[in-house]
Amino acid sequence: MSEMEPSSLGLRRIDLLQGLSVQRLNEISKQCAWRNYRAGQRLVSREAADRDLHMIVAGTVRVTSYSAAGRETSFRDLEAGTSYGELSALDGCPRSVDVVAIDSALIASLSPADFKALLREEWVVNERVLLRLTDLVRRLTDRVLDLSTLTVQQRICRELLRLAAKDHEGGAVGRIDPAPKHAELASLVSTYREQITREISALVKMGVLSKDGNALVVNDVVRLERIAGSDPAA
Repeated sequence: MSEMEPSSLGLRRIDLLQGLSVQRLNEISKQCAWRNYRAGQRLVSREAADRDLHMIVAGTVRVTSYSAAGRETSFRDLEAGTSYGELSALDGCPRSVDVVAIDSALIASLSPADFKALLREEWVVNERVLLRLTDLVRRLTDRVLDLSTLTVQQRICRELLRLAAKDHEGGAVGRIDPAPKHAELASLVSTYREQITREISALVKMGVLSKDGNALVVNDVVRLERIAGSDPAA
């Protein structure tokens, strides 16, 4: 991690701050602590005392958590232009997750006091934070529902469909490039790497999936959707 000089140019990409004047962005940039992080470096630790709002100026980070036994559960990846840390900045409680840099990242961090002042002074930022927190609740509700009602196979298929949709909207064939690492996929669907390996192999044997170099090809999107939505009791 290394310190950086403030720059309002980087803040123009942050979704929470869109539409603010250059003068206002300059003020906010001077309030921030600017830091560079290396790929694989931990930015935030669960239960840490840090309470800042962190804005991702460059790079991608992963929001994740580890059990006492070291098992990882990943929640989502955040790209440049987004932010994290709103909860602790607002309620003053310890961090609930870990955040790790996937690649080199530049982060602008705003103290809780300055963040709350920004919310009071700029209604558009306040409204965006409210919408962000609403979306977070809906995502977590969906995840709890999936874990409670879907089989591991279904969760894996749904995650593969989601990843394929990033590279190919619609159509009967999808592509995930590069193919997800089994350990990372396991953390996304709350299972073990060995289970991922078994299910991927089964789908390849069925002809639903195939490998193409470093990519994973969904040969039959409709069939994968059918498996993902099948009745576990059927």
